[in-house]
Amino acid sequence: MLMISMTNTEKKQLHGYAHKMLREALKLRNINYTEDTPITKNKMGKPSLAERPDIHYNLSHAEGIAACMISDYECGIDCEKVRDFRPNVVKRVFSENEKAMFENTPDSEKALLFFKLWTLKEAYVKAIGIGISYPMNEVEFSFLGTDIVTNIENCRFRQYIIGEKRFVVSVCEIIKQN
Repeated sequence: MLMISMTNTEKKQLHGYAHKMLREALKLRNINYTEDTPITKNKMGKPSLAERPDIHYNLSHAEGIAACMISDYECGIDCEKVRDFRPNVVKRVFSENEKAMFENTPDSEKALLFFKLWTLKEAYVKAIGIGISYPMNEVEFSFLGTDIVTNIENCRFRQYIIGEKRFVVSVCEIIKQN
């Protein structure tokens, strides 16, 4: 299940807003999620429901948007507002093929492409529970029409461009454990 909310919530309140979304989503699975719900964390800090290891979730929020994902599989989600980006990040986290794709993209579309690639990478590292300590330039994405092409096996990726290309939301589910 995926929930996405465009919101005017203040930045410092977005985390709580995303947890309210999680609470509502878990109700649909007959789980009463409260501040007292036991949570465990992996060694990198990825949370999970202590009493329901069969249910996986992930949250994300950025200026103007919050997103929540619940799955039967390990999962990750990232949402971002399309905005100016730092060119040094392209050099550091994009693969050589992604850099070439980026350079061949018209300037007017570069910010959108940056966040399409960034959110896919972020969703993946959140799904595997490592975070951005992972060598993100080793994870490669491209697009064939609306299909997402990647060098990562055993994962399912989806992406949503919302609000007239103002926001990008990417999700990753690990469909087979190695």
